[in-house]
Amino acid sequence: MSENLLPPPLHVVAGVLCDAQGRVLLAQRSQGRDMAGLWEFPGGKLEPGENAASALQRELREELGVEIGSGEFLIAVPQAMAHKRIVLEAHYIKQWQGQICGLEGQAFEWVWPEHLQQYPMPPADRPIVAALLQTEYCLVTPSPDAMRDSEWLAGVEAAVAAGVGRIQLRAPGCSPNRWRTLVAEAVALAQSSDVQLSVNGEPALALQHHIGLHLPEKLLRARMTRDFPDGLALSASCHDEYALRHAEAIGCDYVVVGQIKPSPSHPGAPGIGWPGFSRLREVTSLPMYAIGGLNRRDLIQARRHGAQGIAAIRAFWPQ
Repeated sequence: MSENLLPPPLHVVAGVLCDAQGRVLLAQRSQGRDMAGLWEFPGGKLEPGENAASALQRELREELGVEIGSGEFLIAVPQAMAHKRIVLEAHYIKQWQGQICGLEGQAFEWVWPEHLQQYPMPPADRPIVAALLQTEYCLVTPSPDAMRDSEWLAGVEAAVAAGVGRIQLRAPGCSPNRWRTLVAEAVALAQSSDVQLSVNGEPALALQHHIGLHLPEKLLRARMTRDFPDGLALSASCHDEYALRHAEAIGCDYVVVGQIKPSPSHPGAPGIGWPGFSRLREVTSLPMYAIGGLNRRDLIQARRHGAQGIAAIRAFWPQ
């Protein structure tokens, strides 16, 4: 069924309840419901006239018998299914009172955050796990052609120090020998940090340094299987629904999607805007970084449209 024939999306809320030990609550969808047996963050749909906060308070009282305090917005995930569309809005909740009980007969488990990915979940819940566990910011490096090697490496080091959790090493126009040296030095710089490095378009270089691989869309479309170690991140650039579905099918770990706004790297291109990003968010459960004319101030808006976070060149590169 085409998007135009589907009703407007249902607004659904979910609570990421955290206990004193740092574990997170999952509930199992009971028999007779869509996707029965899968694990999800508890919650439900808004009733007419409700806002997200009051709906979540009501749902968790009815489902689990607990009273919650004010939560912190985490992410809102648009998802399209065969028969409906939803926007699943998740809130992180540390303060709650009561004895948790499955009042609707559902099973529940307290799960350490690092184990959440082991549980089979509905597609809309998987980006919530990514929002809990993975970094919000991804730097795409500028070409080092107009810089000294030391200047380019200092930029990488500054991004790491500023808390950028992912760095895609990309250098259009750089000579192969110089680039191999710069990648080796960037890897050495990042060894003492938690930053995740990937290299753009060069599988052999990624494997040599045991770092992630990022596929430009042309290479993504040509790749029929993952063919990359599971312990290393495989990511891709995507601009349409086909590319997103293909990235998920071959086992990519996350994608970069855009461009959202006009940017100097794509002069004359208007960008897809946040509505366009939301439509693409509906077709995949992969973590999606939004790129194109964005900076740290855009993070909340990005999360409101289902983005894992922001990817950028200039916004995360020292000026």
